[in-house]
Amino acid sequence: MADRLPPLTALRAFDAAARHMSFAKAAEELFVTPAALSFQIKSLEEHLGTQVFRRLNRAVELTEAGKALAPGVADGFHMLAAAWRAAERTMDNQTLTVTSGPAFTAKWLAPRLYDFAQAHPEVELRFSASLKMMDFGRDAIDVAIRFGYGPDTGLYSVRLAQEWVCPAMTPALAKRFPTPQSLIEAPLIFDDSISFLKPQSDWETWFRAMGIDFVPTQGPRFSQADHAIDAALAGVGVVLGRRALVVKELDEGRLVTPFKTALDTGVWFRFLCADGAQDRPQIAAFRDWIIAEIAKTEHITRAMTCVPSADFQRP
Repeated sequence: MADRLPPLTALRAFDAAARHMSFAKAAEELFVTPAALSFQIKSLEEHLGTQVFRRLNRAVELTEAGKALAPGVADGFHMLAAAWRAAERTMDNQTLTVTSGPAFTAKWLAPRLYDFAQAHPEVELRFSASLKMMDFGRDAIDVAIRFGYGPDTGLYSVRLAQEWVCPAMTPALAKRFPTPQSLIEAPLIFDDSISFLKPQSDWETWFRAMGIDFVPTQGPRFSQADHAIDAALAGVGVVLGRRALVVKELDEGRLVTPFKTALDTGVWFRFLCADGAQDRPQIAAFRDWIIAEIAKTEHITRAMTCVPSADFQRP
């Protein structure tokens, strides 16, 4: 059996016909006549040495050979299209497509984007707020900001900042609950978006770090961190705020952290892009801008005493 592949036009005709299960619809998609498409299919079958379609009265169906061929051909065209888009992006120094989680997009990126846009008017920014782990080639993504453990195998990866959590509240609530012990009576907000962390960085762990044996269970629970922070900003209660998502509110005084013991989660936000793409002008500019922006609020971390969450887990 020959290993030589049939012409690409024949494979494309087969792919379209297999998806539509109709020679007429496939011909319409490819802007060719049904006769021309049928010729390409016949050429492929001669090349393979067997039929890939059974021709019925008003329909077609895949043969066993056609069923074996169709998935790989479809995947091949998807990969070719992705590779072509990736090659085109290497020549584009103006568009930057960034994906990050909804909370990071809302609480960190969006409030600062004006500054980047002013400094780099030549860059057209596009954002996809999603927790989906996207593929840089397939999904046409240039940069991903991700929170978690990784690994980031095969990617260019830069850790952005130490990520900690600490009780954050409005100044009014801070007056009502002036000590860690008093937080036992405070309305506590639960951010379930970090429940995946191992070891846990939750309210029980923070109280244990303060030498207080208390396991809180009552209070509003949020699956999205930015919603939990919005509730704290509205005065609903005290949130165990994540550094990246509360640092702007802390810096501007809308929230305060009266107790300077923070839990070091051991997890980082990372700047990711395809290995080799980090020197493209718009990607390098965006990376350097993020690092510079984080440095502007580094004084808030310096004011904290960060203790590892792992040291205060329940035995």
